[in-house]
Amino acid sequence: MNEFLRRAKELEHQMQKDRRYLHQHAEAGKHLPGTTKYVMERLSSIGLSPREICDSGITALIEGSCPGKTILLRADMDALPMKEMNSLPFQTVTEAAHNCGHDIHTAMLLAAAQILHERRDELCGSVKLMFQPAEEVFTGSENMIKAGILSNPTVDAAMGIHVMLDTPVPSLNYGTGFMTSSCDGFKITVKGVGCHGAMPHLGIDPINVGFHIY
Repeated sequence: MNEFLRRAKELEHQMQKDRRYLHQHAEAGKHLPGTTKYVMERLSSIGLSPREICDSGITALIEGSCPGKTILLRADMDALPMKEMNSLPFQTVTEAAHNCGHDIHTAMLLAAAQILHERRDELCGSVKLMFQPAEEVFTGSENMIKAGILSNPTVDAAMGIHVMLDTPVPSLNYGTGFMTSSCDGFKITVKGVGCHGAMPHLGIDPINVGFHIY
């Protein structure tokens, strides 16, 4: 068996423990004090030196034994601001719920961090960890980039992962090149012209225009 897979299976119980704790104590938005504390303590227990470079934005560096490039591994940590309707033994006790899988992402990156730290003498280059808040509101990555996540050392490539309910187990789907490399919003303003209901041809109905745009 692949040594990394073997070690991951050994850490399965810890991953489940991490995931269930994060699920039960879900936090939404850009300020995740409980999640931040938990993740930083876990990284410290592994032997790493985590830093909070912006509000709830955590990073740590795994340095290899010889020079090389730097790859960034990223996980999001925030939940959704909604109630959870189930009877799980680890049901959330907060006003947020991990219905998008970010608790799983964080647990997996913690395990990857431990495996890579244990085998750091085999690495050429470095692995930078990125635990990101506020993915759901599109500000977390921007704040971490402004705080310097991509520098010291400079990141050469980055990878993220997301669990999917419609992907059979065990399997992994991947794409090449840039994916989800930006999150852009836009606003369209439709200006109508009023008229009498008996003479719609003399006006411009913004609702009708909006339907055509859609």
